[in-house]
Amino acid sequence: MADISIIVPIYNAEKYIKKCVDSLLNQTKKELEFILINDGSTDKTHDILKSYKDKRIKYFKNKNQGIGKTRNFGIEKATGKYIIFIDSDDYIEPTACEDLYNKAKEEKADVVVCDFYKVYDDGTKEDINLPSFKTSKLKDNPNILIDINLSPWNKIYSTKLIKDNNISFAEGIKYEDVPFVSEALDKANKIAKLDKKLNYYVIHGNSETTVRDKRIFDILKIVDMVRTYYKNKKYMSEVVDKLTVRIITNYNIQQRNQKDIKVGMEFIDNAFKYLKEEVPNYKDNKYFENRSFLKRIIEKNKFITKTYCYIYRKIRGSK
Repeated sequence: MADISIIVPIYNAEKYIKKCVDSLLNQTKKELEFILINDGSTDKTHDILKSYKDKRIKYFKNKNQGIGKTRNFGIEKATGKYIIFIDSDDYIEPTACEDLYNKAKEEKADVVVCDFYKVYDDGTKEDINLPSFKTSKLKDNPNILIDINLSPWNKIYSTKLIKDNNISFAEGIKYEDVPFVSEALDKANKIAKLDKKLNYYVIHGNSETTVRDKRIFDILKIVDMVRTYYKNKKYMSEVVDKLTVRIITNYNIQQRNQKDIKVGMEFIDNAFKYLKEEVPNYKDNKYFENRSFLKRIIEKNKFITKTYCYIYRKIRGSK
């Protein structure tokens, strides 16, 4: 049995997948298995993956099913004691697996979170240092839910935690990782923080990360899933409200990058309606305490948010 199963969902990643896989094969820790899942790619991804001969690679070529179902397929195939998720265009430090595994064992933690780099197309890097915290349960430190990013990468998970609790990714919906990570944090006996930057999160121009489309409405469903999950956990209510306000106001502002401005305006209408229904006093939420005066003015008001997005698009030459 491998110590760690690394799950990589892959779709049309011919430009990036070699750098990703090479970073896995070059890990200082060797007791690994690599579950590489080709989710119906139509480019040269298959040929690139088949060129690798490392016996630790378990390669699967499936029809296109989406990232949620693909990651769930990977969990089913995982035999390691721990699981790490990596996106196909990202890569990791050579010591990433060793460092995360050792921290998990040392702290007897079900989840370990690390810092990371954001890498942009022009080669520049941004250091992302998440707040440090003592190893604890989420119930004892609810702020962990908002202090860390809710993406599945830059974390290691106990396989027992994931499989015994049937924690899975939402399927057929975008932003599927948020409910998965939030549930894993809640079910974890211990969560630990490793103050090392081990992941390289790559952001491409005109990618899903920067450009929005009609699937933006899925974020409201995702937020609702998280709120429903924590509904009866009163000790989490303040943090969940803060997370709700943070996510929705952030995605409101992102409508400046919406492909169709009409879709963006409709989303903003729906988002503010959701906020008023779920967090009636959202304008007084603690999320805004650390926002600048100008950002608070824009983010709290629907009309000003829309105006900001229109002006931004006009300056950038968007339609």
